[in-house]
Amino acid sequence: MSANLARAFGAALRTHDANFGNAAAAVTHPARGASPTVVHALPGQDAAVADPIDASRASIDGDHLAWLESEAIHILREVAGQCANPVLLFSGGKDSLVLLRLAEKAFRPGRFPFPLLHIDTGHNFPEVIESRDRRAAELGERLIVRTLDDSIASGRIVLPHPQATRNAYQSITLLDAIAEFGFDACIGGARRDEEKARAKERIVSFRDAFGQWDPKNQRPELWNLYNARVRPGEHVRVFPISNWTELDVWQYIAREKLHVPSLYYAHVRPVVRRRSALVPVTPLTPPHAGEAVVDMSVRFRTVGDITCTAPIASTAASIDAIVAETAGVTLSERGATRLDDQTSDASMELRKKEGYF
Repeated sequence: MSANLARAFGAALRTHDANFGNAAAAVTHPARGASPTVVHALPGQDAAVADPIDASRASIDGDHLAWLESEAIHILREVAGQCANPVLLFSGGKDSLVLLRLAEKAFRPGRFPFPLLHIDTGHNFPEVIESRDRRAAELGERLIVRTLDDSIASGRIVLPHPQATRNAYQSITLLDAIAEFGFDACIGGARRDEEKARAKERIVSFRDAFGQWDPKNQRPELWNLYNARVRPGEHVRVFPISNWTELDVWQYIAREKLHVPSLYYAHVRPVVRRRSALVPVTPLTPPHAGEAVVDMSVRFRTVGDITCTAPIASTAASIDAIVAETAGVTLSERGATRLDDQTSDASMELRKKEGYF
């Protein structure tokens, strides 16, 4: 490629990104044989500030994060272009907060081409709900909340007993919301490294008219070409950060200086040790007879329904400490902390086949 052609291509790429809301997209051309770095910045943000390589964070692979970011932005724009009525699933947790930042970079200074949707079990941590409401208000985007309490009141969900975990029942409320609003694409923050059922899922994952996932009936995804077209009643689930890892997410949070709920940082709280897990002591998860309650420094790697989310012992009270801790883990966050995934080897896949996230 000639030098003039390379300069013209770089100028065209920057113009393309600016037209889609990346007001400052910088392209650096390194030495021959190395990969270029594309740095996406928000409108009004200096590209130098958004540089993925921070001298104080030498452990962060800037080129790697930049390519993951570019891939996710491409997927978000593909969904917006192909789908008539998409929605972004937003809970206020770390992965969905990363998704919102990616959506900002994909579509600002315009509004998002989709609303935000949260399926609230009624058993969420208050810190996460506060994070959800605050971030949605900051962005000025429409937030739709549908609750399992309403589904229970209407008879759509019947719990085996009042203290039963509600996590698996989210599928019913979610599918009802999809039918209510006619969504044809649900954008979520699931990642392949979380759990083996998610590892076999496509980035654009087809759901039939019943909202069910058939892992043997999925569309090929060759050369980053995604097919999100569906017939009426069907929809797709889209996972722009499917190729990210937990470490990538935390490095991106550090780079973008995102505010996450305090539960992710080490703090002292009462817990009980139940089998191989630590269970937080709350009104929804009281200690069983004979269990010893201890105050321990813990943090949550993932935040979900209180009744099935366990913390880990940790002293990581800063993002840098969390990045260092995450780099050394050998068990996925769901495998280590989600009690509902430990009921059987196929528990997640069975839930997904019924319409789960």
